[in-house]
Amino acid sequence: MNPPTLQDVYAARERLAGHVPVSPLMKHPLLDEESGLDIRVKHENHNPTGAFKVRGGVNLVSTLTPEQRARGLVTASTGNHGQSIALASRLFGAACTVFVPEGNNPEKNAAMRAFGATVEEGGRDFDEARARCERRAEETGARYVHSANEPLLIAGVGTYALEIFEHEPDVDVIFVPIGGGSGACGLITVRNALGSTARIVGVGAVNADAIARSWRGPERVVGESANTFAEGVATRVTFDLTFGILKEHLDDFVLLTEEELAEGVRVALRTTHNLAEGAGSASIAAALKLRDSLRGRKVVCVMSGGNLDQAKLKWVLGC
Repeated sequence: MNPPTLQDVYAARERLAGHVPVSPLMKHPLLDEESGLDIRVKHENHNPTGAFKVRGGVNLVSTLTPEQRARGLVTASTGNHGQSIALASRLFGAACTVFVPEGNNPEKNAAMRAFGATVEEGGRDFDEARARCERRAEETGARYVHSANEPLLIAGVGTYALEIFEHEPDVDVIFVPIGGGSGACGLITVRNALGSTARIVGVGAVNADAIARSWRGPERVVGESANTFAEGVATRVTFDLTFGILKEHLDDFVLLTEEELAEGVRVALRTTHNLAEGAGSASIAAALKLRDSLRGRKVVCVMSGGNLDQAKLKWVLGC
């Protein structure tokens, strides 16, 4: 399993043409005013599924053989990856089943079903849902699409990195939320190949810190829980392909409390007038946390998704 190359990302962009448009990279004066920084927001929340993951899903499923599509696809997700595989499966004529944890975001579940997927709920978190998915793949022979250990997924999401570096080649710092790590790895792949000196900073949750502890420490660890409302960063384990890239090339990792993550949603809403999910606005929250070290630098914050359900929105606004 080899990491993707820049040529793989260019090939992915060709496959995505007509399915996933270029997402906006926008300046928001209110955000600059509140933060005191020079920030551009990469609005992956404007994608067809409301999240960046759709780029990887379309890229991967478009390359499957007719026989693979006939066997169907299975995957595990808290929602955005599942939506990407569901939409791509509908586009290219394959059946899709998504395994989600018990009590998963109901609106993401509904969206996956609306894209044509079967959604099976069970397990206390993403990692338990993933184990159920892997057993189903072994039993049925369906094509298991791992949410991170798939070079074609990383190449697909790397297309948003191309868009960033083509429009802002002199960017200094990019903040990106990290769950499985595909988005950050796409950025790293493109940055390294283009020779950019931009720092790529991962963002996670204090309550789901296994990836950050693994990145900082001498060995990979498994977390006991991932109790964060930001389901896009709620994972207890690292994954071979993405973690190897992160360990070698990620520049820094910032962890946010639940209150800081919630404040990120509120800041995004009032300064960009975009509804971001907890992981989606984590990059903005991280930039605010580190603002003193970012003065005079050009910053990009990846708003990775906007699929925040009504119950969480009420909680965030009531904090």
